[in-house]
Amino acid sequence: MAIEILPSEIASQIAAGEVVERPASVVKELIENALDAQATQVTIHCHAAGKKRIEVSDNGEGIAGEELSLAVHRHATSKIRSAQDLWRIRTLGFRGEALASIGSISRLTITSRPRLQEMGYRLVVEGGAEYQMSATGAPLGTSVQVEDLFFNVPARRKFLKSDATERQRIDAVVAEYSLAFPGVQFQLYHEGRLSFASSGNGDRREILANLLGVEEATQLIEVDYEEANFQVKGFISPPGLTRSNRREIHFFVNQRPIQDSSLSSAVLQAYHTLLMVGRYPLVWLFIEIDADKVDVNVHPTKAEVRFAEAGRVFGSVQHAVRRALLAGSSLAAAPNFPIWQPPFDEIQNSPREDERGGVLPSEPLQPQPSVFPSLEQKVPLLRWIGQIANTYLIAEGPDGLYLIDQHAAHERVLFERFLHEAQTAISSQKLLQPSLLTLSPSQAQLFEEQIELLSRLGFEIVPFGLNTYQVRAVPAIIAGVDGALAVRAVIDDFDENEEPFRRETEKRLIARICKRVAVKAGQSLSPEEQKALLRELESCQSPRTCPHGRPTMIHLSVDLLERQFGRRGSV
Repeated sequence: MAIEILPSEIASQIAAGEVVERPASVVKELIENALDAQATQVTIHCHAAGKKRIEVSDNGEGIAGEELSLAVHRHATSKIRSAQDLWRIRTLGFRGEALASIGSISRLTITSRPRLQEMGYRLVVEGGAEYQMSATGAPLGTSVQVEDLFFNVPARRKFLKSDATERQRIDAVVAEYSLAFPGVQFQLYHEGRLSFASSGNGDRREILANLLGVEEATQLIEVDYEEANFQVKGFISPPGLTRSNRREIHFFVNQRPIQDSSLSSAVLQAYHTLLMVGRYPLVWLFIEIDADKVDVNVHPTKAEVRFAEAGRVFGSVQHAVRRALLAGSSLAAAPNFPIWQPPFDEIQNSPREDERGGVLPSEPLQPQPSVFPSLEQKVPLLRWIGQIANTYLIAEGPDGLYLIDQHAAHERVLFERFLHEAQTAISSQKLLQPSLLTLSPSQAQLFEEQIELLSRLGFEIVPFGLNTYQVRAVPAIIAGVDGALAVRAVIDDFDENEEPFRRETEKRLIARICKRVAVKAGQSLSPEEQKALLRELESCQSPRTCPHGRPTMIHLSVDLLERQFGRRGSV
């Protein structure tokens, strides 16, 4: 096959694939252009999760009419002039590819007016071809409208995720740049509805309060570390405030959001011995370093950087985080588990309902002290002995010793209670003091899809401001627990699954809530509460696993004990 030079439109689409992966990529590039233009106000409108239309407007310096057409050509930029400039980049953009890439795979309209011009200009580009240039009235700054993204690259469009997932990515981009540039006012709208807003007053904790809620934002520990030509500022969570994944670990280098596994390792090492296994902190660290000590020209999306002194950066970040942690009060203590004394004695006489919601047992742990014949096998009457490490209950049965995980056991008890009451109607209990729940924009959109289901489960939830909700009642089954704590089980960790809430069944949602409000490992229970928990577990239909399939107990048979002590030969 003969070698040929590709047509320019195909070459542009190939290049666009490196820069524009999804609607969030468009939002990212346009926000960076606005910030490089010294904008103090940036407004983003998205329709159909950005697939149908994205519009980003700013009050920045604008683009002169005679340069507007040049701006949509590849490698056209005002950020650098020579190869040496690549080693001291302070702007977010510099490649000159963003507008050209976006224009090649969408219907692009740019309207701009610089401060020294009385008239603005509008340029229309469709599929990489300039269609129209005209003078028009326009406010100061630039407005970029992107319609029908990937209209001429259908193969790319079909690989986009659900609208909920794409909205979440857009929300994350806007949140990151609002934190990187707290002095800039951001507003994000989805389908014409305000989803996120920052005041631009420079207070990062205020922005985090909009994203996390006031309660969690006030718990964050401030990091403020400085050495020669290097600075680390930001916020980290105390050991009691964690997530089950690394998604809330964020880094910024010279105000550029980046991804760096080495920096993540430095943070996790700083938290060493302070976190439970499988839990991760919330981190927002802003690193300032000499521009010639960091290479940002590593990846087309500019999401990765390379440090000239990577070891020093690693050590400094680790030291900054550890020092901030140790400077806080009671930070080396065990995590703050919610204290809730469950009404254990309410289920003893309730009817038993069969629970067959497709819950499968987890893989058996090795070594396995004994093998249960069946998950449906009942637990024999147990004689309470005590509690170990505020986590496990010890009980004696007619066939040996039982070690019960109090958290998993209480999950099972609550789960079957919920299922039993759901057969008729789950009774609610009004809260004396309504509980406030503040979510991120993406979480709020997904959460609203579950409010109706939560209402059927006994919750009363009403909107209470931007991305904020008031929990006024909870199921009587969990009376006494913080309503926001219980409801947060619906939105925490949802993005571990690509198909989020709308596919949640009632049983899965109940299981999430039970996991959140059940007594925790490390929580001391009185002898009466321990005994009551054992009695309730005995009455469960499937007492040997929690709703997620994890074992609630380990059985050490008399035969096994005798073998261990050499009474019947070796094991």
